[in-house]
Amino acid sequence: MRFIAGLWRLAVAGLCFVGTYEAWQRPELWVYFTFQTGFVLGFTMLWAAAASLVKGVQPPAWLKGVVTLYALITAIVAFLLMPPDDPNYVPQVLGIMTNTMLHRIAPIMAVIDFILFDPHRRFKWHYPFSWLVYLPAWLAFIVIRATIWPHSGPAAGGNPYPYTFIDANALGWMRFGVNCAELAAGFFVLALILFIIDRIEPAKPLLG
Repeated sequence: MRFIAGLWRLAVAGLCFVGTYEAWQRPELWVYFTFQTGFVLGFTMLWAAAASLVKGVQPPAWLKGVVTLYALITAIVAFLLMPPDDPNYVPQVLGIMTNTMLHRIAPIMAVIDFILFDPHRRFKWHYPFSWLVYLPAWLAFIVIRATIWPHSGPAAGGNPYPYTFIDANALGWMRFGVNCAELAAGFFVLALILFIIDRIEPAKPLLG
């Protein structure tokens, strides 16, 4: 079963790296939450795949948990809030749009990997809190970058804010702050759900 887990994880890593390749040609795309977390997910799954295949040391529980959390967030946002991708503008590999790989397929596979192939009852009580450290750091990066390079894109017209719900120029700072607080609350709820799943599942992987 470890070989199946290893191949599954290699597939997730491949989807992440193919899904983020566009950002290597357009560096402004690294501003997006999905490109940053998707690349880290790819690296983590590559590590996990190699460890599964050669019986090596798996990624730490904290790292595996945080990339699974952000994969879950990516999938929820993609399915509920993002408009369908336009194949006329989004690159395709083997007939699949790279955005679909990064926003939908890889995150779903990562969550399945967590449920089926990971050992459980490893998360410590503070993980749901420490997993959120990235969010304020990312938001600060967005704001600082927008202040220094106000026309750097990646949004239309050179807008430096990658998402409309955190566009401080359009929303104003009060609405921006409220939206950030709501994001943090949503992230924390999902982190708690992931933590509870880890506690409910048996310590040994369901498969393997």
